[in-house]
Amino acid sequence: MRRMQHSLVSLLFLFTLFAGLGMQETAPPAGEALVTAAQAFQGTLTPEQSKVAVLAYDDERRVDWHFIPKAERKGLMVRNMTRPQKTAAATVLKAGLSVLGHRKVRQIMALEAVLQDLEKENPGKFARDTLRYYYTLFGDPGETGTWGLSIEGHHLSLNFVIKDSKVVSSTPQVLCANPTIVKSDVGKVKAGTRVLKNEEEYAFQLVNMLDAEQAKIAIVDEKAPREVRSAGAAQVPPGEPIGIAWADLNKDQRNLLRKIVRVYAATMAPAIMEERIADIGEGKWMNVHFAWAGATKPGSGHYYRIQGPTFEIEFVNTQPDAAGNPASHIHCMWRDVRGDFAISK
Repeated sequence: MRRMQHSLVSLLFLFTLFAGLGMQETAPPAGEALVTAAQAFQGTLTPEQSKVAVLAYDDERRVDWHFIPKAERKGLMVRNMTRPQKTAAATVLKAGLSVLGHRKVRQIMALEAVLQDLEKENPGKFARDTLRYYYTLFGDPGETGTWGLSIEGHHLSLNFVIKDSKVVSSTPQVLCANPTIVKSDVGKVKAGTRVLKNEEEYAFQLVNMLDAEQAKIAIVDEKAPREVRSAGAAQVPPGEPIGIAWADLNKDQRNLLRKIVRVYAATMAPAIMEERIADIGEGKWMNVHFAWAGATKPGSGHYYRIQGPTFEIEFVNTQPDAAGNPASHIHCMWRDVRGDFAISK
Protein backbone atom coordinates (compact mmCIF):
# COMPACT_ATOMS: atom_id res chain seq x y z
CA MET A 1 0.00 0.00 0.00
CA ARG A 2 2.80 2.43 0.92
CA ARG A 3 4.58 1.60 -2.35
CA MET A 4 1.37 2.40 -4.27
CA GLN A 5 1.00 5.74 -2.45
CA HIS A 6 4.68 6.48 -3.14
CA SER A 7 4.09 5.86 -6.87
CA LEU A 8 0.91 7.95 -6.98
CA VAL A 9 2.64 10.93 -5.36
CA SER A 10 5.51 10.61 -7.83
CA LEU A 11 3.11 10.50 -10.78
CA LEU A 12 1.22 13.54 -9.49
CA PHE A 13 4.44 15.57 -9.36
CA LEU A 14 5.49 14.48 -12.84
CA PHE A 15 2.00 15.31 -14.16
CA THR A 16 2.39 18.81 -12.74
CA LEU A 17 5.69 19.12 -14.60
CA PHE A 18 4.02 18.01 -17.86
CA ALA A 19 1.27 20.63 -17.57
CA GLY A 20 1.50 23.83 -19.53
CA LEU A 21 4.23 22.76 -21.93
CA GLY A 22 2.70 24.83 -24.71
CA MET A 23 2.44 28.08 -22.75
CA GLN A 24 6.03 29.30 -22.95
CA GLU A 25 5.69 31.06 -26.30
CA THR A 26 3.89 33.99 -24.67
CA ALA A 27 5.69 33.73 -21.35
CA PRO A 28 7.73 36.64 -19.94
CA PRO A 29 11.55 36.59 -20.24
CA ALA A 30 13.17 33.81 -18.23
CA GLY A 31 14.61 36.14 -15.58
CA GLU A 32 11.26 37.76 -14.84
CA ALA A 33 9.50 34.39 -14.90
CA LEU A 34 12.05 32.93 -12.49
CA VAL A 35 11.64 35.87 -10.09
CA THR A 36 7.85 35.45 -10.06
CA ALA A 37 8.00 31.67 -9.71
CA ALA A 38 10.72 31.70 -7.04
CA GLN A 39 8.87 34.30 -4.99
CA ALA A 40 5.73 32.18 -5.14
CA PHE A 41 7.68 29.07 -4.13
CA GLN A 42 9.39 30.91 -1.27
CA GLY A 43 6.00 32.10 -0.07
CA THR A 44 4.85 28.50 0.45
CA LEU A 45 7.74 27.56 2.75
CA THR A 46 7.48 27.18 6.51
CA PRO A 47 10.19 28.80 8.65
CA GLU A 48 11.85 25.41 9.12
CA GLN A 49 11.78 24.66 5.40
CA SER A 50 13.21 28.09 4.64
CA LYS A 51 16.28 27.26 6.71
CA VAL A 52 16.97 24.43 4.25
CA ALA A 53 15.68 25.87 0.99
CA VAL A 54 16.85 29.51 1.25
CA LEU A 55 20.56 30.13 1.82
CA ALA A 56 22.77 33.20 1.57
CA TYR A 57 23.94 34.09 -1.93
CA ASP A 58 27.57 33.76 -0.86
CA ASP A 59 27.03 30.39 0.84
CA GLU A 60 29.77 28.02 -0.31
CA ARG A 61 27.14 25.42 -1.18
CA ARG A 62 26.07 27.52 -4.16
CA VAL A 63 29.03 26.19 -6.15
CA ASP A 64 28.92 22.68 -4.63
CA TRP A 65 27.15 20.61 -7.26
CA HIS A 66 27.10 17.10 -8.67
CA PHE A 67 24.89 14.75 -10.65
CA ILE A 68 25.86 11.48 -8.94
CA PRO A 69 23.46 9.80 -6.48
CA LYS A 70 24.01 11.20 -2.98
CA ALA A 71 22.50 10.46 0.41
CA GLU A 72 22.11 14.17 1.18
CA ARG A 73 22.04 17.33 -0.91
CA LYS A 74 21.58 21.03 -0.33
CA GLY A 75 18.04 22.31 -0.55
CA LEU A 76 14.51 21.07 0.03
CA MET A 77 13.64 17.70 -1.48
CA VAL A 78 10.47 17.50 -3.55
CA ARG A 79 9.35 14.43 -1.60
CA ASN A 80 9.25 16.59 1.55
CA MET A 81 7.07 19.26 -0.05
CA THR A 82 3.31 19.67 0.27
CA ARG A 83 1.23 19.44 -2.89
CA PRO A 84 1.03 23.27 -3.30
CA GLN A 85 4.80 23.44 -2.81
CA LYS A 86 5.33 20.77 -5.46
CA THR A 87 3.20 22.79 -7.86
CA ALA A 88 5.18 25.95 -7.09
CA ALA A 89 8.48 24.08 -7.53
CA ALA A 90 7.36 22.70 -10.89
CA THR A 91 6.61 26.26 -12.03
CA VAL A 92 10.13 27.34 -11.02
CA LEU A 93 11.58 24.51 -13.11
CA LYS A 94 9.59 25.44 -16.20
CA ALA A 95 10.44 29.13 -15.92
CA GLY A 96 14.10 28.75 -16.88
CA LEU A 97 13.79 26.10 -19.58
CA SER A 98 12.53 25.77 -23.12
CA VAL A 99 9.60 23.45 -23.82
CA LEU A 100 12.08 20.88 -25.14
CA GLY A 101 14.45 21.37 -22.20
CA HIS A 102 11.63 20.95 -19.72
CA ARG A 103 10.55 17.76 -21.45
CA LYS A 104 14.08 16.34 -21.23
CA VAL A 105 14.37 17.20 -17.55
CA ARG A 106 11.11 15.58 -16.54
CA GLN A 107 12.05 12.51 -18.62
CA ILE A 108 15.35 12.32 -16.73
CA MET A 109 13.40 12.41 -13.47
CA ALA A 110 11.05 9.70 -14.77
CA LEU A 111 14.03 7.46 -15.59
CA GLU A 112 14.49 7.01 -11.84
CA ALA A 113 11.38 4.81 -11.94
CA VAL A 114 12.97 2.78 -14.74
CA LEU A 115 16.13 2.31 -12.66
CA GLN A 116 14.04 1.30 -9.66
CA ASP A 117 12.37 -1.36 -11.78
CA LEU A 118 15.62 -2.64 -13.31
CA GLU A 119 17.31 -2.82 -9.91
CA LYS A 120 14.43 -4.31 -7.94
CA GLU A 121 16.19 -7.69 -7.60
CA ASN A 122 19.49 -6.10 -6.65
CA PRO A 123 18.89 -2.58 -5.29
CA GLY A 124 21.87 -0.28 -5.03
CA LYS A 125 23.13 1.84 -2.17
CA PHE A 126 20.90 4.80 -3.04
CA ALA A 127 17.13 4.73 -3.46
CA ARG A 128 15.78 5.55 -6.91
CA ASP A 129 13.04 8.11 -6.54
CA THR A 130 11.41 10.47 -9.05
CA LEU A 131 10.87 12.94 -6.20
CA ARG A 132 14.44 12.93 -4.91
CA TYR A 133 15.26 16.32 -6.44
CA TYR A 134 16.22 19.38 -4.44
CA TYR A 135 15.45 23.09 -4.78
CA THR A 136 17.65 25.79 -3.27
CA LEU A 137 17.38 29.58 -3.44
CA PHE A 138 20.51 31.59 -2.74
CA GLY A 139 19.58 35.08 -1.63
CA ASP A 140 16.28 36.91 -2.00
CA PRO A 141 14.50 36.36 -5.34
CA GLY A 142 13.57 39.99 -5.84
CA GLU A 143 13.06 42.08 -8.96
CA THR A 144 16.31 43.89 -8.14
CA GLY A 145 19.54 42.50 -6.76
CA THR A 146 21.31 39.21 -7.36
CA TRP A 147 20.20 35.75 -6.33
CA GLY A 148 20.78 32.14 -7.37
CA LEU A 149 18.82 28.96 -7.93
CA SER A 150 19.83 25.29 -7.88
CA ILE A 151 17.65 22.38 -8.99
CA GLU A 152 19.56 19.16 -8.53
CA GLY A 153 19.35 15.42 -8.07
CA HIS A 154 20.58 12.20 -9.63
CA HIS A 155 21.61 12.89 -13.24
CA LEU A 156 20.51 16.52 -13.12
CA SER A 157 22.07 19.82 -12.11
CA LEU A 158 20.61 23.17 -13.16
CA ASN A 159 22.10 26.39 -11.82
CA PHE A 160 20.98 29.96 -12.42
CA VAL A 161 22.04 33.41 -11.30
CA ILE A 162 19.54 36.23 -11.77
CA LYS A 163 20.52 39.89 -11.49
CA ASP A 164 17.89 42.63 -11.66
CA SER A 165 15.40 40.15 -13.17
CA LYS A 166 17.80 39.01 -15.90
CA VAL A 167 19.48 35.61 -16.11
CA VAL A 168 23.23 36.31 -16.07
CA SER A 169 24.37 32.71 -15.63
CA SER A 170 22.76 29.36 -16.45
CA THR A 171 25.68 27.01 -15.85
CA PRO A 172 26.67 24.37 -14.99
CA GLN A 173 23.91 22.71 -17.02
CA VAL A 174 24.00 18.93 -16.62
CA LEU A 175 21.64 16.35 -18.11
CA CYS A 176 22.26 12.60 -17.94
CA ALA A 177 20.42 9.43 -18.93
CA ASN A 178 20.49 5.83 -17.70
CA PRO A 179 19.48 3.84 -19.64
CA THR A 180 20.32 5.61 -22.89
CA ILE A 181 17.44 3.77 -24.55
CA VAL A 182 14.55 2.35 -22.51
CA LYS A 183 14.06 -1.28 -23.56
CA SER A 184 10.57 -1.94 -22.18
CA ASP A 185 7.61 0.00 -20.81
CA VAL A 186 7.86 1.06 -17.16
CA GLY A 187 4.77 2.93 -16.05
CA LYS A 188 4.36 5.93 -18.34
CA VAL A 189 7.93 5.65 -19.65
CA LYS A 190 7.63 3.83 -22.96
CA ALA A 191 10.04 1.44 -24.63
CA GLY A 192 12.22 3.33 -27.08
CA THR A 193 12.41 6.49 -24.95
CA ARG A 194 15.78 8.09 -25.65
CA VAL A 195 16.11 11.30 -23.70
CA LEU A 196 19.46 12.48 -25.09
CA LYS A 197 19.13 11.08 -28.60
CA ASN A 198 20.26 14.14 -30.55
CA GLU A 199 23.24 14.82 -28.28
CA GLU A 200 24.56 11.38 -29.18
CA GLU A 201 23.36 10.75 -32.74
CA TYR A 202 24.45 14.08 -34.21
CA ALA A 203 27.93 13.63 -32.77
CA PHE A 204 28.22 10.13 -34.23
CA GLN A 205 27.19 11.57 -37.59
CA LEU A 206 29.86 14.25 -37.35
CA VAL A 207 32.77 12.01 -36.37
CA ASN A 208 31.87 9.61 -39.18
CA MET A 209 31.77 12.46 -41.72
CA LEU A 210 35.44 13.20 -41.14
CA ASP A 211 37.94 12.06 -43.73
CA ALA A 212 41.08 10.17 -42.73
CA GLU A 213 43.22 13.28 -42.29
CA GLN A 214 40.55 15.10 -40.28
CA ALA A 215 40.00 12.03 -38.09
CA LYS A 216 43.70 11.95 -37.19
CA ILE A 217 43.27 15.42 -35.67
CA ALA A 218 39.79 15.06 -34.16
CA ILE A 219 40.12 11.61 -32.57
CA VAL A 220 42.45 12.27 -29.66
CA ASP A 221 42.36 8.81 -28.06
CA GLU A 222 41.25 5.32 -29.03
CA LYS A 223 39.75 4.87 -25.57
CA ALA A 224 37.13 7.11 -24.04
CA PRO A 225 37.68 8.51 -20.54
CA ARG A 226 35.43 7.04 -17.88
CA GLU A 227 33.98 10.41 -16.91
CA VAL A 228 33.77 14.03 -18.03
CA ARG A 229 36.75 16.01 -16.81
CA SER A 230 34.77 18.73 -15.03
CA ALA A 231 32.31 16.63 -13.01
CA GLY A 232 31.59 18.46 -9.75
CA ALA A 233 34.20 21.16 -10.41
CA ALA A 234 33.10 24.70 -9.57
CA GLN A 235 34.81 25.94 -12.74
CA VAL A 236 35.96 24.41 -16.01
CA PRO A 237 39.54 23.14 -15.72
CA PRO A 238 42.00 25.27 -17.71
CA GLY A 239 43.53 23.97 -20.90
CA GLU A 240 43.94 24.65 -24.58
CA PRO A 241 41.25 23.32 -26.94
CA ILE A 242 41.90 19.87 -28.36
CA GLY A 243 40.72 18.18 -31.54
CA ILE A 244 39.91 19.60 -34.93
CA ALA A 245 39.28 23.32 -35.42
CA TRP A 246 36.21 24.78 -37.11
CA ALA A 247 38.46 26.16 -39.84
CA ASP A 248 39.44 22.61 -40.83
CA LEU A 249 35.86 21.41 -41.32
CA ASN A 250 33.87 21.63 -44.54
CA LYS A 251 30.51 23.35 -44.82
CA ASP A 252 28.38 20.29 -44.03
CA GLN A 253 30.56 19.38 -41.06
CA ARG A 254 30.39 22.93 -39.72
CA ASN A 255 26.61 22.96 -40.02
CA LEU A 256 26.38 19.71 -38.08
CA LEU A 257 28.74 20.96 -35.36
CA ARG A 258 26.65 24.11 -35.04
CA LYS A 259 23.57 21.90 -34.79
CA ILE A 260 25.07 19.95 -31.88
CA VAL A 261 25.90 23.17 -30.04
CA ARG A 262 22.34 24.43 -30.51
CA VAL A 263 20.93 21.18 -29.11
CA TYR A 264 22.70 21.88 -25.81
CA ALA A 265 21.92 25.59 -25.79
CA ALA A 266 18.25 24.90 -26.52
CA THR A 267 17.74 23.26 -23.13
CA MET A 268 17.32 26.76 -21.74
CA ALA A 269 14.52 29.26 -22.32
CA PRO A 270 14.66 30.78 -25.84
CA ALA A 271 16.22 34.10 -24.82
CA ILE A 272 18.99 32.33 -22.88
CA MET A 273 19.65 30.02 -25.82
CA GLU A 274 19.88 32.88 -28.30
CA GLU A 275 22.23 34.79 -26.00
CA ARG A 276 24.50 31.75 -25.77
CA ILE A 277 24.66 31.47 -29.57
CA ALA A 278 25.12 35.23 -29.98
CA ASP A 279 27.99 35.14 -27.46
CA ILE A 280 29.85 32.75 -29.75
CA GLY A 281 29.44 35.12 -32.70
CA GLU A 282 30.46 34.37 -36.26
CA GLY A 283 34.11 35.30 -35.70
CA LYS A 284 34.45 33.13 -32.60
CA TRP A 285 33.21 29.99 -34.34
CA MET A 286 36.64 29.85 -35.97
CA ASN A 287 38.03 29.10 -32.50
CA VAL A 288 35.62 26.23 -31.78
CA HIS A 289 37.20 22.74 -31.62
CA PHE A 290 35.68 19.26 -31.76
CA ALA A 291 37.47 16.32 -30.12
CA TRP A 292 36.48 12.65 -29.97
CA ALA A 293 37.72 9.65 -27.98
CA GLY A 294 36.70 6.01 -28.11
CA ALA A 295 34.46 4.06 -30.44
CA THR A 296 32.86 5.74 -33.44
CA LYS A 297 29.87 3.39 -33.43
CA PRO A 298 27.23 2.82 -30.71
CA GLY A 299 27.71 -0.01 -28.25
CA SER A 300 31.21 0.82 -27.01
CA GLY A 301 32.51 3.67 -24.87
CA HIS A 302 32.72 7.06 -26.54
CA TYR A 303 33.35 10.67 -25.55
CA TYR A 304 33.43 14.07 -27.18
CA ARG A 305 34.27 17.62 -26.22
CA ILE A 306 33.37 20.85 -27.99
CA GLN A 307 35.35 23.87 -26.81
CA GLY A 308 34.87 27.48 -27.78
CA PRO A 309 35.88 30.88 -26.40
CA THR A 310 32.69 31.09 -24.30
CA PHE A 311 31.57 27.51 -23.66
CA GLU A 312 32.58 23.90 -23.25
CA ILE A 313 30.41 20.88 -23.98
CA GLU A 314 31.34 17.45 -22.67
CA PHE A 315 29.63 14.14 -23.39
CA VAL A 316 30.60 10.68 -22.18
CA ASN A 317 28.93 7.30 -22.59
CA THR A 318 31.13 4.51 -21.25
CA GLN A 319 29.20 2.85 -18.43
CA PRO A 320 26.67 0.04 -18.86
CA ASP A 321 23.07 0.69 -17.96
CA ALA A 322 21.35 -1.01 -15.04
CA ALA A 323 20.51 -4.01 -17.25
CA GLY A 324 24.15 -4.46 -18.25
CA ASN A 325 23.92 -3.10 -21.79
CA PRO A 326 27.35 -1.60 -22.63
CA ALA A 327 27.80 2.13 -23.23
CA SER A 328 24.21 2.96 -22.31
CA HIS A 329 24.67 5.60 -19.60
CA ILE A 330 25.19 9.21 -20.71
CA HIS A 331 26.59 12.19 -18.80
CA CYS A 332 26.69 15.49 -20.69
CA MET A 333 26.97 19.15 -19.82
CA TRP A 334 27.32 22.75 -20.97
CA ARG A 335 29.79 24.93 -19.06
CA ASP A 336 30.79 28.60 -19.34
CA VAL A 337 34.58 28.83 -19.73
CA ARG A 338 34.45 32.50 -18.69
CA GLY A 339 33.10 31.41 -15.31
CA ASP A 340 30.16 29.34 -14.07
CA PHE A 341 27.81 30.58 -11.34
CA ALA A 342 28.39 34.19 -12.55
CA ILE A 343 31.90 34.04 -11.10
CA SER A 344 34.43 35.44 -13.56
CA LYS A 345 37.64 33.44 -13.89
